[in-house]
Amino acid sequence: MSLSDRLMGKKNVNGKPHIEAVVPNFALPGSEVRIVGKSLRPHELRRPSVRFGEVEGSVLISADEFVIARVPDTAASGPVVVSTNGVGGDGHVSNAHSIEVAVPVADNLHPVTNPAVDRQGNLYVTFSGSRGQKVPVSIFKIDADHNVKPFLSDLMNATAIAFDREGQMYVSSRHDEAVYKVAPDGTMSTYAEGMGIATGIAFDRDENLYVGDRSGTIFKIARDRQIFVFATLEPSVSAYHIAFGPHGDMFVTAPSTGFDCVYKVDPHGTVSVFYGGLGRPQGLALDVEGNVYVAASLAGQRGIVKITPQGKANLEVAGQGLVGLAFAPGKSAILATNSAVHHISWNIQGLPLPPE
Repeated sequence: MSLSDRLMGKKNVNGKPHIEAVVPNFALPGSEVRIVGKSLRPHELRRPSVRFGEVEGSVLISADEFVIARVPDTAASGPVVVSTNGVGGDGHVSNAHSIEVAVPVADNLHPVTNPAVDRQGNLYVTFSGSRGQKVPVSIFKIDADHNVKPFLSDLMNATAIAFDREGQMYVSSRHDEAVYKVAPDGTMSTYAEGMGIATGIAFDRDENLYVGDRSGTIFKIARDRQIFVFATLEPSVSAYHIAFGPHGDMFVTAPSTGFDCVYKVDPHGTVSVFYGGLGRPQGLALDVEGNVYVAASLAGQRGIVKITPQGKANLEVAGQGLVGLAFAPGKSAILATNSAVHHISWNIQGLPLPPE
């Protein structure tokens, strides 16, 4: 097809379907992606078929220039093709376009924000439970081979996990209004109390610890354990989620019942809106270039939204139920839904936690 024909929006002259892009190009099993191209629907206005590798996906909406399809639960990373004849003859099968599908790591969990990765590449994820619920295991440890083992018990409503630069683990409890230090053997001691509904926690470059009280306060805990009120925001229906950028600014989400913002808080505690118009933004992380990645809905589609330092947003990963993420070694990421964690290969260099 000539460039002029493409610019005019004409169909392929031979009627063969052609894929130009799969948006987004990263997805969790069960999520929806948009396949963009030409001649993607049969002339008889029947629905085309879409295959993710050897597995057929369900087509939700079809038109000549786009198809919305659901990624099958058993799909793996690889080629996506569209067939418009219902049989699969060579003349009616599109070119292949690759997609990266996240790999399940563990399920039967209950994270409510970001998972955490230690310096050895071990993954830690909570089973938070409902408010006041006593669960057998509060935090699970998942090694590089995806072996899942109980790590911490007897902590009510474990919420957020953070590591300091020495590898010391800290965990918040929204039930206990506290933050705990947790040793490698699972021994727990109180680090700070009176933190309100303690949710998100994060360290800055000077290793001060910040705690988001979802009722409206961000506390700053200095290394000598002095506690200050660092900033105030509107109360959240869910949690405060906190991450630091490469220049020392704090980024915060505080989900409400409508369209929400990602806030930026400068080192002096001044709050401004970094990006508005998201649906229920939750856990977030940053890369070395200062891009923000947040589990949220954008234009009605749930996933991981990338927001550039200039405030341009784009859905990078499709995925229902996503609540957080963590960058992992080898330019990969761990994506957490409200019941499971997945691994995805992603050519992004995450910012060290805490940022150096």
